[in-house]
Amino acid sequence: MAKAASDITNDITFVAFSDGYDDGFKLSDDHEHYMTEIRNRGSDTLRDTILDSANQGRRVTCLVYSLLLPWAAAVAREVHIPCALLWIQPATVLDLYYYYFNGYGEEINNSSDDPSWAIQLPRLPLLAKRDIPSFMLPSNSYKFALPSFKEQLETLDAETKPKVLVNTFDALEPDALKAIEHYDLIGIGPLIPSAFLDGKDPSDKAVGGDLFHKSEDYVQWLNSKPRKFCYLCVFWESFEAPKKSIACGVPVVAFPRWTDQGTNAKLIQDVWRTGLRVNPREDDTVESDEIKRCIETIMDDGEIGRELRENAKKWKKLAREAMQEDGSSTKNLKAFVEELGDCC
Repeated sequence: MAKAASDITNDITFVAFSDGYDDGFKLSDDHEHYMTEIRNRGSDTLRDTILDSANQGRRVTCLVYSLLLPWAAAVAREVHIPCALLWIQPATVLDLYYYYFNGYGEEINNSSDDPSWAIQLPRLPLLAKRDIPSFMLPSNSYKFALPSFKEQLETLDAETKPKVLVNTFDALEPDALKAIEHYDLIGIGPLIPSAFLDGKDPSDKAVGGDLFHKSEDYVQWLNSKPRKFCYLCVFWESFEAPKKSIACGVPVVAFPRWTDQGTNAKLIQDVWRTGLRVNPREDDTVESDEIKRCIETIMDDGEIGRELRENAKKWKKLAREAMQEDGSSTKNLKAFVEELGDCC
């Protein structure tokens, strides 16, 4: 990670802190204690960093924090600087958590075991059980997660019209960005390296968080193949993969497992229409024939395959337009920064 950080830019300073688990976190460890340690140690480090920076003549003018770090917003209020949540999942997922904690949680808990159950929420598509984030379902085994999301929303609710920067763009989720009246959801994405988006910086290919050494051997092999030879099969269906596939115009085969992945797969297959979702068996495994079906449907010249590929091209064009100088995401981010300047 240190090597990755050094490759990004000299204009960014990284400050590390111990979470109290320097030997690594084990699944058998106490999750609540772990989250408490992160909160306490992180708050102290963040507070000291902000104050030290001010003493050095580099005053922090805004704090942007990400998922499950509501304590960062508390520190911002304590030192009197504005803050904004950076929501890295689809706006639709944020809406789902908001609705869950504002009147729909009981219905989801009581009805989601019915295979035919579905729920229609304001400004969202019709959602079945498998489309709901797994942390909301009774079967969720990560008990620390849902209270953490609740605290995240309570932190936003404590502010008046809080600003949430969302890794999406206006054309991709127009209704979801407007679903929560009390929040100001601002589409500023897709936040991906330039090489995958506008190509202005071909060397900008990674976000700096790769855990494994990359190999370029496969690129030459792929380039030797005919057009439409390749597809993307995503087994870890967080929003990182879908936003890259959208920006690159590549249809996907999605195999969601947990957290927001089911919602992402729903959007990919039924809303954006840029890919297919595998259908698992009752034991939650997926047979090779099912994966083959999805791949062949996308790759062949049938009506569904052509539609998915055309939609992928359409969203690629719209994603790149959003990040142009006069695009919606660029304008939204500039307006956010300008408003900060007026307040400082």
